[in-house]
Amino acid sequence: MADYTNYTNKEIQAVNIAKCIHNDQIVIVGTGLPLIGASLAKRVYAPKCHLIVESGLMDCSPIEVPRSVGDARFMAHCAVQWPNIRFIGFEANEWLHNEDRLIAFIGGAQIDPFGNVNSTSIGDYHHPKTRFTGSGGANGIATYCNTIIMMQHEKRRFMQKVDYITSPGWMEGPGGREAHGLPGNRGPQMVVTDRGILKFDKDTKRMYLAGYYPSSSPEEIIENTGFDIDVSKAVKLDAPDPEVIRMIREEIDPGQAFIKVPVEEKA
Repeated sequence: MADYTNYTNKEIQAVNIAKCIHNDQIVIVGTGLPLIGASLAKRVYAPKCHLIVESGLMDCSPIEVPRSVGDARFMAHCAVQWPNIRFIGFEANEWLHNEDRLIAFIGGAQIDPFGNVNSTSIGDYHHPKTRFTGSGGANGIATYCNTIIMMQHEKRRFMQKVDYITSPGWMEGPGGREAHGLPGNRGPQMVVTDRGILKFDKDTKRMYLAGYYPSSSPEEIIENTGFDIDVSKAVKLDAPDPEVIRMIREEIDPGQAFIKVPVEEKA
């Protein structure tokens, strides 16, 4: 019999992504963990949320986890299919009318204490050690939407200064977005990692540890963060419900496209 209490760090990360989503929110998701988390939210935590993807598909409810934002499995149960340019206009229009319905998930290779994300290159921009695929829709999303950032929690990713700002966070801190011509009432809300959840202080806009998983600790998170981080407010988060883990493995991602199930040892 399958043991659904033996969860992985990626599974608890997906569960906490799901818990960030609320009813009536419009949720911009990509593939991978954000889609698994959003699909779980749609089933359990926020059945009245509305999923959209940057390829222009609105109000998605995929039965099987798609492999990309252009996957036909996204299209089977969506309300509207728009061209990409209308999707960008939709983001801007929500901000222009001061609507607060959008929440978006983005990721990257590096992040700094103010939530600025690099998904462009490592090293000098003109002579990089590594060149990534770049922004995609993430820059526009980070400009006009509140964001939740997903990262693997490693010191080489959590840096004092990122090599390139692809998706703007709070820039240099308070007033930073406005100084760069960006909306000051939008920005990163939290970072969900494979070790815990980090949020941003409302006054300093600097990242702090809000919660850590049962499999982690504040000391481990300090050790794996490349800048000073406040852990004084951190609380231990609950382990995921085994039924939720069963749902991820058996219904949402049964093919293990994005989360590998641990192999049970034979007695």
